[in-house]
Amino acid sequence: MPPRAEGLTAATCKTKTEPGRYSDGNGLMLIIDKPRADGRAGAKRWCQRLTIGNKRRDLGLGSYPLVSLAAARERAAENARIARGGGDPTVQRDEAPTIPTFAEVAEMKLDQKRKELSNEKHAKQWRSTLEDHAFPVLGDMRVDEIGVDEVLAVLEPIWDKTNETASRLRGRIENVLSYAAARKWRSGLNPAQWRGNLDQLLAMPSKVKPVQHQPALAVRDVPEWFKELRKRRGVSSWCLEFVALTWCRSGEARGAEWREIDLERALWTIPAARTKTSTEHIVPLSSGAISLLRSIPMTSKSGLVFEGARGGMLSDMALSSVMRKLHAEKVEDDGEGWRESQKPNRPAVVHGLRSTGRDWAAINGYPRELAELALGHRIGSKVEQAYSRDSLAERRRAMMEGWSEFLTGTKEGGHLRIVVG
Repeated sequence: MPPRAEGLTAATCKTKTEPGRYSDGNGLMLIIDKPRADGRAGAKRWCQRLTIGNKRRDLGLGSYPLVSLAAARERAAENARIARGGGDPTVQRDEAPTIPTFAEVAEMKLDQKRKELSNEKHAKQWRSTLEDHAFPVLGDMRVDEIGVDEVLAVLEPIWDKTNETASRLRGRIENVLSYAAARKWRSGLNPAQWRGNLDQLLAMPSKVKPVQHQPALAVRDVPEWFKELRKRRGVSSWCLEFVALTWCRSGEARGAEWREIDLERALWTIPAARTKTSTEHIVPLSSGAISLLRSIPMTSKSGLVFEGARGGMLSDMALSSVMRKLHAEKVEDDGEGWRESQKPNRPAVVHGLRSTGRDWAAINGYPRELAELALGHRIGSKVEQAYSRDSLAERRRAMMEGWSEFLTGTKEGGHLRIVVG
């Protein structure tokens, strides 16, 4: 290869951000793409312009900084040597064992993952975290070239700032690389593995950002709150009542269909595809819940119990809006509103109703496993889970009936709707 013209330096490669092509001489260029739509700087990558046979070709040599200036020069020199000898470096590269890039394996894993994820929204979240954080660093790398240092290059910039996102991202990178190992594209330690690996190099997630529970109503405030809720009209308010009566998740209630509910047997069977645990969840319905359901007209064309005004499911904000309005009305009345009892004394939210129910069960001496099953949590092995689901349903019914009576202040938990003119 002819002597290299004075070109790039390691410092220049690091600091350059203006989109364009920057020559290092002898056909090697650093290409900087245009800024991303979110305002972040464009990606940097290496390209070599080389004459192979009688044709001029542009060869990709990887992304910067994963491929350093020195490494890019080494690869470019090897390609030029092969070309001068009459060979084709791209052919020789293709004849080597084909090892896919991280981005390619991520797509394969995501295709498999779609069959496991509960909805397309989760699949998009899975992809977006990788695209936003992992692909700029790992995307063009062969999966057998990725080590702990490369994974740290992805995680360290965001580990302390957005630890929840970073922790999920670490798990997804680990999934992709485990898939690659299963396909025999890499071997050895998974560099994204936490225990015995990254746990020695990164702060524990619980130390970076302590778990913050959803603000929940104090148990003593629930009956009065529920009384105020029942004064409100509308599908969103009814759905929030149903959430409070059943301890279900917001999405489970908003997606509830009449075909899932057996009014005569007072049972609601939530299909596995609609639960967070991906297992069928049987909910014994209290008399208060049944009374509420019987008061709702079965006119939905979609089959939904709580159909939105424009058809289809209510949005997750619909129930949150009812909670905020109840809080605002209470603030006008007493200056405090409906808040959690402990510091930082935040306004209660929809998901916090599940925590309130769990607290009530503990106060009233109900066994832990009953409350956990009522919340749709997994307990024990799969055999124990199946046994508990079937054998404890009626015991859970008694607990939920007690909760309904506590909420409504009536023995039967009847749905006596209060209408304010």
